[in-house]
Amino acid sequence: MNSAGSEPALIGLDWGTSSFRAYLIGADGGVISSVAAPEGILHVEGGNFEAAFGRLVGPWAAEHNVPVIASGMITSRNGWVETPYVGLPSGAAELAAAMTTHTLANGRKIHFVTGMTAETSGAPDVMRGEETQIAGAVAAGGGSGVFVLPGTHSKWVAVEEGKITSFATFMTGDVFGAMRGHTILGALMDEGEGSGAALLRGAQASRDGGLGLLHSLFTARTLPLFGEITKSEAADYLSGLLIGAEVQGARALAGDHGQVVLIGRGDLNTRYAQVLEVFGLKAVEAGDHIVARGHF
Repeated sequence: MNSAGSEPALIGLDWGTSSFRAYLIGADGGVISSVAAPEGILHVEGGNFEAAFGRLVGPWAAEHNVPVIASGMITSRNGWVETPYVGLPSGAAELAAAMTTHTLANGRKIHFVTGMTAETSGAPDVMRGEETQIAGAVAAGGGSGVFVLPGTHSKWVAVEEGKITSFATFMTGDVFGAMRGHTILGALMDEGEGSGAALLRGAQASRDGGLGLLHSLFTARTLPLFGEITKSEAADYLSGLLIGAEVQGARALAGDHGQVVLIGRGDLNTRYAQVLEVFGLKAVEAGDHIVARGHF
């Protein structure tokens, strides 16, 4: 929600690997103004995060004497201040209690949100940034349920009574990029307007199982080779295969819930909603500025 008439109460920083976004948040939790820049932690010159903060948010910080909260990969080992992980179950209260405070050269304090860790399938799993989005979605009315955060490393998160109880990470976007750009599959792929039918065909192939994903992936080459899909449809088919494999693996997290809440950008949410329907799951989208609500 926007909050143009509210007094500023908080500055929230969503600082990820590739992008930076800041929110000036009002006393009612709404967003008064926002700033975005392609200055994720890997793109800040010399790793001088304090200088980047001053350049991007300094005017707000000078004008408004309000707390500053930062979440995302900025709190990782490669970021500004590494924060510890909290275990499960945890929600907004546990995250708030575990924040790490850092003092700038000018005396201004920034509070860094911790990440979360879980043991999934016998191995550690982690998140940084998604926990704040979940806190925002819970505050917006999602006290219990399953939340899906599509992306390079998709997250499936189970929440009960406002606390994250389990989660799992799927490297779907990363694998798609690697398969398309660095394997033989990409040789028969052209840019196109997109094909919903090819996406669904790939999702259905993953749902039906066959000989497994490693076999199904090769069909992203053979189908265009034999003219069953066009070269401009092949990328969508591959996307459907991979998202379908993700959903197939994550269905157990959905439990008895017949729907999931999607937290992500519109085009990717649409793609996931179409694949989820193939698996009998309904998708609803979280509202705008969820991470700012989480900061608040």
